[in-house]
Amino acid sequence: MENQPLWRLDGKVAFITGAGAGIGEATAKLFAQQGASIIVFDRDGSGAEGVAGAIRTAGGKAFAVAGDVRDIQCIKDTVDRAGAEFGGIHILVNNAGIYPRAAVIEMSDEQWNEVLDINLKGAFYCTRAVVPQMIKRRTGKIINISSVNIHVGAPNFSHYIASKGGIIGFTRAMARELGEYNIHVNAVTPGAVQTEAEKRLVTQQGQEGQKAVDAIVARQCLKRRLLPPEIAAVCLFLASDLSDSMTGQTLNADGGNALY
Repeated sequence: MENQPLWRLDGKVAFITGAGAGIGEATAKLFAQQGASIIVFDRDGSGAEGVAGAIRTAGGKAFAVAGDVRDIQCIKDTVDRAGAEFGGIHILVNNAGIYPRAAVIEMSDEQWNEVLDINLKGAFYCTRAVVPQMIKRRTGKIINISSVNIHVGAPNFSHYIASKGGIIGFTRAMARELGEYNIHVNAVTPGAVQTEAEKRLVTQQGQEGQKAVDAIVARQCLKRRLLPPEIAAVCLFLASDLSDSMTGQTLNADGGNALY
């Protein structure tokens, strides 16, 4: 569309994983506000439908999928449905992830594998499913959500940080591989974002949980909690024409915790 603002996503279709809550929900709603049609993908089906319903109520276009990023057939079916209903996918946000704590000497194979399978392999599955149509169209935006913890480290988080470090390597490799097709692949490393899931975790941990949160804020240049819409805004930048000169990059959105 001529003369539309560079941040608008009119005519675009965005497939967002882990979009039933938190950063994914905020990103889905913001993208819809900017004109995109949204595939709300989350293994919490009720959460996904709630987000998709809110987008439709606000006048946008969206459908929900109760799906797991480890399920290759579900991902394929979702991509096919997006083609049938919306005409294809222009933007992929690999946001789905889990972040359990476990000391490495106590961690089971199952715990390690579950985190790597969801956080890293899931991004691979979704990218592999979506990229062929982007290559055919010779355009696309892929945004991979990593974590500030790849820069600063954290105890009892080795499986999570390994998966999120893998996301950065995957982003850089895909940028090299797909650049000739005008497909942009970038990553975001959010800091400690105040999501509903995090609030529940802090409440469960009691005083120790709050002390951990306070310590993170104390390390930040910005002495406040980050909110999901702020990370969504970074994703919008990467999904829109504003970032057309960028690929293979990592944007750190952590309130000034890690400086690099």
